[in-house]
Amino acid sequence: MLNGAKWITCASLPVMLPETMHKLNGSLYFRKAFTVRGEIEKAELYVCALGLGVYTLNGNPVGDDVLCTPYTQYDKRVIYNRYDIKKLLNQGENVIGIHAGNGFYNDNMTVWNDIMADWKDRIKIIASVDILYKTGAKQIITSDLSWHCCEGPAVYNHMRQGEKYDARLRQDGFDTAEFDDSRWENAVLAHEPGGILEEADMPPIKVIRSLKPQKCVSNIYDFGENISGWARISLSGEKGQEVRLVYDEALNEDGTLRGNINMFADRDKVLLRHEDVFICSGLANEEFRPSFAYHGFRYIKVINAPADFEITAEVVHTDLKKTGHFECSDNVLNKIHEASVRATLSNYMGMPTDCPHREQLGWTGDAVLSSNQALMNFDMEKAYLKWLRDFKDAQRPNGQIPGIIPCPGWGYNWGNGPLFDSAIIFIPRNVYIHTGSTEIVKEMWDNMKRYMDYFERMRIEGIAEFGLGDWKPVSEPSCPAEVTDTALYYADCSAMAEMAEAIGADSSEWIEKAREAKEIWRNAFIDREDLQQYQTFYACALYYNLLNDDEIPCAAKKLAQMVIDNDYHIDCGIQGTKYIFTALSENGYIDVLYKMVTNPTYPSYAYWINSGQTTLCESWDMRESCNHHMFSEVDNWFYRYVGGIKYTAKGLVIQPVAVTGLDYVKVEHRDISVVRNQNKVKIILSVPAHIIIGNANYDVGPGEYEFII
Repeated sequence: MLNGAKWITCASLPVMLPETMHKLNGSLYFRKAFTVRGEIEKAELYVCALGLGVYTLNGNPVGDDVLCTPYTQYDKRVIYNRYDIKKLLNQGENVIGIHAGNGFYNDNMTVWNDIMADWKDRIKIIASVDILYKTGAKQIITSDLSWHCCEGPAVYNHMRQGEKYDARLRQDGFDTAEFDDSRWENAVLAHEPGGILEEADMPPIKVIRSLKPQKCVSNIYDFGENISGWARISLSGEKGQEVRLVYDEALNEDGTLRGNINMFADRDKVLLRHEDVFICSGLANEEFRPSFAYHGFRYIKVINAPADFEITAEVVHTDLKKTGHFECSDNVLNKIHEASVRATLSNYMGMPTDCPHREQLGWTGDAVLSSNQALMNFDMEKAYLKWLRDFKDAQRPNGQIPGIIPCPGWGYNWGNGPLFDSAIIFIPRNVYIHTGSTEIVKEMWDNMKRYMDYFERMRIEGIAEFGLGDWKPVSEPSCPAEVTDTALYYADCSAMAEMAEAIGADSSEWIEKAREAKEIWRNAFIDREDLQQYQTFYACALYYNLLNDDEIPCAAKKLAQMVIDNDYHIDCGIQGTKYIFTALSENGYIDVLYKMVTNPTYPSYAYWINSGQTTLCESWDMRESCNHHMFSEVDNWFYRYVGGIKYTAKGLVIQPVAVTGLDYVKVEHRDISVVRNQNKVKIILSVPAHIIIGNANYDVGPGEYEFII
């Protein structure tokens, strides 16, 4: 463990002050030599670098993870990593090496208040090597003033913007016993970051796969898909030669980089703008990939490369275990599914982010909107648990939470609101519905109740209107925020009632609050003629069950007709898009949705795919980010309705349907499989389920079943 270890840094670094911040953008080396004498039973390294660290022992990496340490509110909670290092230790002298960078701990952007974050400080590390010998003797080497340190070769590193690496400053072998560190300085004590230390209990970030360029035109390499990660280059250049790698996700019509992903960097006049710079040492066959930054990109423009130069793109994200699969006879749907999965993965870096290039922030609204499809595609429980603990750290005593989490102080008064805030309600609820686990619900229960108290105080006579509303609509004006915000109070209360019953708490309070909220919504909005022009209004009413049984057919027919009259186009923002798939599918209009999704013209998912997108976009016109996941409810629709695997509060329901024009569908989730070939359906279950085929209902146990639709 880290008991007795000290937070240390370099004495030669200036104190963190406004006038010295620009001098604190580089990386640091740390090393500690120690001696092993005896046969080892067990050996572990406990380590944390703030902001990020690369950890080696005797010249070898201690693990295959990257971008350690996970982002948290460092003054509330700090996550350290533990590694088994038994096989890396030698008899005799050993050396632990750490190359540390800034990460979000020392971020100089003003846009999100990072530059004024309470935790912001110089790079620091804490570490402990714990050895248990077979004799029973123990040896513990902790970070203290005997460690040596010096400035590192990543002379500028910024998590969002990139890394400048001067290979002339690289000290090869610094993490081996033969290295002479006599010119290095002794470490000094650093101020503790303030947060409690907690061991990592989440999937790590890793290099998942590599991509070769598909083509290169005018020194712009095209890797064929929009990803998160970085370039890995090998080259032989002249000493001091600067090779610049400029990342982008889109091109202009003339083939140049589009560049709009640097919009926030331009405000701060940062040194790099979504790029990496490698300064050659003059040695042959040098290799480089950034250690303290990642990028969202499809294209890389290489400037000033030597003749001997090779480039590969490495795909980097949290190593989420795949649990779902979708395929069908319509290749457009297959590509939309792939784009949804790719957008989800490239936006998971220890937390769900909004985009991997421009912001890399944990926007709560994006995550809650995509949580259902994420839970169908991946094992998300541990990943979400870490992030929801960040909610606990960010939540104010009055229950308020910001729109981005972790939060350096920005987003409590804009960028949040009922949809975004409801991530604290719906993600625990969705994890419970999909997995049956109540661990997250129990841990977050008090925080959820505190938020609901805040939400209730933010209503005026039962009406809520303090959020972003139907963000990024196809056309303006969007459906008034009071409609969806007020509906969300009802939905949150209903979810609280479900979760209360799941954990054995009293649900009566939440049932009554939901009943009152539904009545308020209906009295305020059900007969307002000005709302009947919005697809989102009807979709919201149907999705949240705010209508009486006799009103549902008329509302669903009206919504379907609005889509048809709009030439089978959606006319919603992020909320209406979330709602419309369930609203129409539950009421027999799945064929309308299929035509809407596959419509080749703007605005539609097929329009994105036909335009060459390999991830989902931030806006229907593709003028902004091309790698967002907030419109990914379509992928949940593939599993839940096109395929028929439906998780509900009452249990698993299998309800495959025939979609006109779609001859073959196969969906898998964990050990559940539903395959429809024409009108024949084969179902494989590992758990009990309720099967609905047409008007027939079956309660069945694990096994294989075949039906005719």
